[in-house]
Amino acid sequence: MNGHPGGEAHSRHMLSLAPLEEGARILDMGAGAGETLALLRSLGYDAVGIDLAPRAPGILRGDFLAAPFPDGSFDAVLSQCAFFVSGDVPGALREAKRVLRSGGLLLLSDVFFEVPAPLLASGGFTVLHSEDITPQWREYYLDGPV
Repeated sequence: MNGHPGGEAHSRHMLSLAPLEEGARILDMGAGAGETLALLRSLGYDAVGIDLAPRAPGILRGDFLAAPFPDGSFDAVLSQCAFFVSGDVPGALREAKRVLRSGGLLLLSDVFFEVPAPLLASGGFTVLHSEDITPQWREYYLDGPV
């Protein structure tokens, strides 16, 4: 099973929508087993991952709700399947906003039980692109191996 719905193909799709230069500094919030972090690095990004329980070397052990980075440290924050399980989506959005430089991008794929734009706007973000990938989530959670 992939580390998140859509696996690497979905991570690449998210990146294709973001105008990020090679070498851009990206924080993977909720890096888990590090698949996306490894992909980011292989594509030439200066990527850092943080997770409460890292499952791969090179991922910082820590709470992304209180990330140990100065304000404005990253060109982008990427998170897949982590904001909702943090239990504090507004807090995750605040922390993402804090660590992003002015004009930085949030690349987010997660569970939303209502239209995400108002929640993202309350966190200071403008939605530039939104997709409903419910079929991929269903496949991941309902049809995946046990």
